[in-house]
Amino acid sequence: MNSLPTTPRPSRLHRTPGGFGRIPVSDVHPVISDGAYPVKAVAHERLQVSATVFREGHDAVKASVILTAPHGTQRRIDMHPVGPEGLDSWEASIRMATEGDWTYRVEGWSDPWATWQHNAEAKLPLSMDLDLICQEGREVIGRAATNATQQRVTSAAHLLEAVIDALRPETPAEELLDLICSRPVERAMARFGPRELVTGTKEYPVRVERRRALFSSWYEFFPRSQGAWQDETGAWHSGTFDSSHERLEAAAAMGFNVVYLPPIHPIGIAFRKGPNNTLTPAEGDPGSPWAIGSPDGGHDAIHPDLGDLESFGRFVDKARSLGLEVALDLALQASPDHPWVTEHPEWFTTRLDGTIAYAENPPKKYQDIYPINFDNDPEGIYHEVLRIVHFWIDRGVSIFRVDNPHTKPVEFWDWLLERVHETNPEIIFLAEAFTRPAMMGALGKVGFQQSYTYFTWRVEKWELTEYLTELAHDTPAFYRPNFFVNTPDINPLHLQSGNPAIFAIRAILAATMSPTWGVYSGFELFEHEALAAGREEYLDSEKFQYRPRDYNASPNLNMLIGQLNAIRDRHPALQQLRNITFHHVPHDGIIAFSKQDGDDTVLVVTSLDPDNTVESDLYIDFEALGFQSGKGIRAIDELTGQEFTWGERNYVRLYPGQPAHIVHLST
Repeated sequence: MNSLPTTPRPSRLHRTPGGFGRIPVSDVHPVISDGAYPVKAVAHERLQVSATVFREGHDAVKASVILTAPHGTQRRIDMHPVGPEGLDSWEASIRMATEGDWTYRVEGWSDPWATWQHNAEAKLPLSMDLDLICQEGREVIGRAATNATQQRVTSAAHLLEAVIDALRPETPAEELLDLICSRPVERAMARFGPRELVTGTKEYPVRVERRRALFSSWYEFFPRSQGAWQDETGAWHSGTFDSSHERLEAAAAMGFNVVYLPPIHPIGIAFRKGPNNTLTPAEGDPGSPWAIGSPDGGHDAIHPDLGDLESFGRFVDKARSLGLEVALDLALQASPDHPWVTEHPEWFTTRLDGTIAYAENPPKKYQDIYPINFDNDPEGIYHEVLRIVHFWIDRGVSIFRVDNPHTKPVEFWDWLLERVHETNPEIIFLAEAFTRPAMMGALGKVGFQQSYTYFTWRVEKWELTEYLTELAHDTPAFYRPNFFVNTPDINPLHLQSGNPAIFAIRAILAATMSPTWGVYSGFELFEHEALAAGREEYLDSEKFQYRPRDYNASPNLNMLIGQLNAIRDRHPALQQLRNITFHHVPHDGIIAFSKQDGDDTVLVVTSLDPDNTVESDLYIDFEALGFQSGKGIRAIDELTGQEFTWGERNYVRLYPGQPAHIVHLST
């Protein structure tokens, strides 16, 4: 009889990478692609770390986060169990005080103190194994006292030594239990108690960026429209960087801290688009700024009508003096007149008929734009884009809004963003990617600090609740939303009524739901006319023509926008992404949510109905907010200054003239 071949058993002292260790630790969160990319955070932002930690038998198990700073120092943050008992879920909040590349790991460990304390609580009242219990207790506490002494914390060492002296069989059991369960002793043992069988995960990266990557208020305008004018013949003359200083002052007065400019480069002549995207431009029509490149230059040049590098420098200096950062559009495409077309024809796609392929999104055609083919000469294209980015960084640009990044390879963005971070970690990139979730998530994972979102199309209560829950709890490790209320490309259907109340409601939602929000100029004037029924495009779009405005015309939203940005600046709770809680309102036309950061709690109650008065009860989740049930709390409406005393159930009445409460809650 032939025996079957035997398979050698692996040594118990070794395990495959990623397998369980002596104390199993699994399901660590947040982690991006098993640690291939860093988790997103900003300085002092609260980051929730969770894991599943368990062990065999009945001995106590604990878990800790070991946080390593960029300069190498380490800090231990002990985790606490959460959720139903038996699921072995642990979590801890960590905050990183400085920018840079941090790492963390989760350690599971056996806790001799907690094991002994549990046994002592069971046996001491029964006078069971008194000698052994006391002996074991003195040994465990003695090890902690030694640790405290070695760390020169003499007060803790003396306290623990006193406990050792009292831990005698003749001491009444009640006294011993009171002593070993006292808060001072438990705090000392938590800090200095022995940890055994420590089992750590691998190190997971966290990139801590500057505050503006998470919290910012954006204002977009076209410099060519600011100060544009017509002469007596009807010919248009472009606005300039110098004539746009007034708009910078207005943006700063409304509390914005980022001004975003569409492309400022020369615009091609070939296939130039006329008003409303027509193919028949008249002489003097400026064309789309996204059709980049002419004999005057390409992505490193300025349109002569706007000024030159010196006037751009004055514009940047003026913005900085007002506390504003300049964001520039990075649109990686070319008009047929771009120097790249003749100097690097290999960077484009040549069709079988010998022509260069222009951009299409059927049925839309963009004959004035050639997409770049990143597979034809990756090395040449990659380094040219890197050069362009550094060109504008050197001229004061600190933020780039990237046009259609989802039409370029993710691998390219991975390379570019890491190269820029190596030399300029302060630079922020915003992804304008209204596309599939997988692509939007991938762009965030490889380094985009912010992303456009589906907020523009989320209008119903259930949609907003579901979407904000996802953004706050499922994806914040890699995806930071920027809630633009409108864009030059998107005139949302819900704004096309022109009802001022819906503009106010959307501004309130965007400014309070997301730590970063944005406004394209004209929104504050209730611009709403559509190109055609059912189309989310503006009539007489500024993309294709000059559009000077009287920004002080009445009515306008200037005051409300200024209020919203001031409220955001005052309240750290509104500067966070990961901390939203929804509260029950039976009426589907009212949404209520709160945000917290430390002692700062802000509750937002907003009507979703711009046409009618809505009334309902509001049920505030006191337990979720840490308020004592049955006691009233102080509520100050930040929009009106009114003060109330609110309980767990309250009545609210909202109407188009006052569609929301933004309430600061305190005990």
